[in-house]
Amino acid sequence: MFMNFLRNNVYAAGILTFLRIYLGWQWLTAGWGKVTGDPFNAGGYLNGVVNNETVMETYPRYHAFIENFALPNADLFSIMVAWGELLVGLGLILGVLTTAAVFFGVVMNFSFMFAGTVSTNPWMLLISMFVLAAGYNAGKFGGDRWVIPYLRQMVASKFNIKQKDAA
Repeated sequence: MFMNFLRNNVYAAGILTFLRIYLGWQWLTAGWGKVTGDPFNAGGYLNGVVNNETVMETYPRYHAFIENFALPNADLFSIMVAWGELLVGLGLILGVLTTAAVFFGVVMNFSFMFAGTVSTNPWMLLISMFVLAAGYNAGKFGGDRWVIPYLRQMVASKFNIKQKDAA
């Protein structure tokens, strides 16, 4: 019953609009300074993760990933984090590809939490779960209203799939 409300109700879509804009603003402001300000370098943060004994003991595979892959490629991860935060924020604020944007926000939140950073990540993760569960309805009052039907039509015509009539 709650999922039906979340995924189909117009009032839920309105509430979700406020939640996704709030969430989008958090991501956008986090990424904006990294993209437009002094060059962002994740190397210091990644070194901190590698030297964190709690991360080493609690998440040994994640620690190995950071130490053996992320840290040697810190320049690439710096670009991915900065632009990822900015693009997730834009997607959520504009309501364009909302489900994909919130999914990648969840991935980043979990990455930060596995690395030992708490800050606002649990709060953002909780809100993200509602937006993610709502699916299309979370972007109903945004660009998804036009983008998703267009993409569905493009995929259907490309693969000769019959579409259901929109109700």
